[in-house]
Amino acid sequence: MTVVVSAASGSARDWKEMARLFHRLVTDADASSAMLFLLPLQEPVLQLSMLYGTSWSVLSSWARIHVEEALPAAEATREKRRVWVGDAEELALHYPRLALMVPDHALVAAPVLADDVVRGVACLLWPSSHPRHLGREEAAAIDTFCHRAGPLLARAARHGRPLLPGKRPMTLPVDRSRPPDRAEGLAAHDYVVRLPGAMSLDLEGRITFAGEAASDLLGVPLADLLGARPWELPRWLTCPDFEDRFRAAVIGHRPARFTAARTADTCLSFELYPDASGVSVHMAALPRASSAGGRPDAAPVVEPTEIKPFQQLMHLAASLTETVRVSDVADAVANQFLPSFGAAGLILMTASEGRLRVVGQRGYDTAFLSLFDGHSLDSDNPPAKALSAHSPLFFTSFTEFRRRYPDAVQYGARNAWAFLPLVIRGRAVGILVLSYDQPRQFSPTERTVLISVAGLVAQALDRACLHEARDDLARTLQTGLLPQQLPAVPGLRTAARYLSAAHGTDVGGDFYDLIRSGPASATAVIGDVQGHNVGAAALMGQLRTAVHTHAAVGMRPDALLRRTNQVMFDLDAELFASCLCIRLDLVRRRALLASAGHPPPLLRHPDGRTEVLAPPPGPLLGVVADADYPAVGFPLPSGLTLALYTDGLVEAPGIDIDDAIAALAGRLARAPRDDVESLTEDLLDHASLKPRTDDIAMLLVHVTQ
Repeated sequence: MTVVVSAASGSARDWKEMARLFHRLVTDADASSAMLFLLPLQEPVLQLSMLYGTSWSVLSSWARIHVEEALPAAEATREKRRVWVGDAEELALHYPRLALMVPDHALVAAPVLADDVVRGVACLLWPSSHPRHLGREEAAAIDTFCHRAGPLLARAARHGRPLLPGKRPMTLPVDRSRPPDRAEGLAAHDYVVRLPGAMSLDLEGRITFAGEAASDLLGVPLADLLGARPWELPRWLTCPDFEDRFRAAVIGHRPARFTAARTADTCLSFELYPDASGVSVHMAALPRASSAGGRPDAAPVVEPTEIKPFQQLMHLAASLTETVRVSDVADAVANQFLPSFGAAGLILMTASEGRLRVVGQRGYDTAFLSLFDGHSLDSDNPPAKALSAHSPLFFTSFTEFRRRYPDAVQYGARNAWAFLPLVIRGRAVGILVLSYDQPRQFSPTERTVLISVAGLVAQALDRACLHEARDDLARTLQTGLLPQQLPAVPGLRTAARYLSAAHGTDVGGDFYDLIRSGPASATAVIGDVQGHNVGAAALMGQLRTAVHTHAAVGMRPDALLRRTNQVMFDLDAELFASCLCIRLDLVRRRALLASAGHPPPLLRHPDGRTEVLAPPPGPLLGVVADADYPAVGFPLPSGLTLALYTDGLVEAPGIDIDDAIAALAGRLARAPRDDVESLTEDLLDHASLKPRTDDIAMLLVHVTQ
């Protein structure tokens, strides 16, 4: 097998070895198609790096996958486990975007790990005829590949030659038997020439062979067929069906059949027969009546249409359902609209407080965008006019544009525009502007499609704006409830962090504080109110005030928790809270600790030895009215570091809490420095290795003298 390495980082020898391992995986697993994604350095994106049995053009939409996306490869990366999807229903239920691209397939995504770090993901696909469960031999082939590919990637990185993907993936050559001799080749050629309507396509969809009969059936000169894609040639065939059937045949290695109307009286039947090197096509002319209903199993006739971006638009619609922020909407629209409609530029603007704000663009510079950004909706310019009238504007050329707006400024060679207002139930959300380098007529069908899709964008943009507004409100509330900065205490260095949960409202009940109670004493506090909502945050604010008041007068931690527990009952909030208090006496060099059901703190000694402090825990606050909270003491030598945290740092589904705390203590022990800021980031990095569904609060205290 010959492998050509280009436009990618890493040694040719390592790439060849990776290609050999990947080829062996596909062969042993008997997959119809396969993809290998690699993780570039310092970027949470899986990049398509190697292909087998399919083409770059078919899968270009999935060239880069963010590790947080709802896709099997990303899920395998996040959770460090194999993801198996056994049938089309499961695929559509859990991964709707992927189901639009590869329907009726079974697939697996397997992470490639080295030193417990995901370096890449191997994805294999099979036709829907595959059993619903992954076979034993298939699983063994996947495990073998991952166990060998991981060390290869790690070794290459250690040697300073990491295997980094290039701009296009490497396509592995297809296995072939011995090449035919001259006589066999001539015989095969003569047979194919005599076969009516024969045509061959490579994996990119380009015609590599076509006979005279195919030329006559399509109505295209033979010279124009070679190297072209069939669905890009005759106007009557510019329908999504040919391209979609070709894509499904290439990915799934399954025959496909459909019928397209050529004239009012005649259709063509297309039969696609794929193999690992491309697709063979057989065409035949059929009377219109025969194709529509002459045979019970006849495929439905595909009527001609004026544009063909339906598959891309379905992909856009699915992508928009997953957007959360305005920037996500802008990226999804830009990535899908420009290739779908052949536009050269795109501007996405929101309408807020009577003004237009640019939130996303492709194909423009900042100076030009300033002509629109911040302008009033009452302005006399096309975006404002289209949005205020809730009516789209189309300009087929710059001449027409200048006739309507004499002061219009042309950007580069742009020569056609579509201004699409984004409106929901009569309310203006924003506007989408498309521009084209060539004059464009905007047929009725295209205008209808553009306006319809603008409705999808409007809904997604409105949801994203609402989410960001709630997010801003939650952050403001959370910031107001937590300390703006920790007080300076001679002899102590401190650092604190708060991270909201990975989903849901960006506010919760976790809190921390450091309260001075004298010139050489302070109380470190951390707590967690049950719940992840505004009610939990409000109760947290009340509890923190009570704790702060009691600690400021020098109250012992055990007495402080008893008083705070009584406050919980007085508030009658029907919520519980955990809390941990440590009073630090820098004169006596002693600390006193009490806990109300909170995770135990970590203690790193000056020599680096780390232990988990486990005081006798009292009940959660708000559970027992007259509860006691035993206190224990420990020394405070110079160089000691205390780590206080909430359970969001250590809890994860399927992980024992004691094991998680021990792992966190090990991470603290291995940290190279006593700088509290660096230690805090290091412990948060440890938490990022697992899925996070809860808030995290952390307070680190280092004794300097």
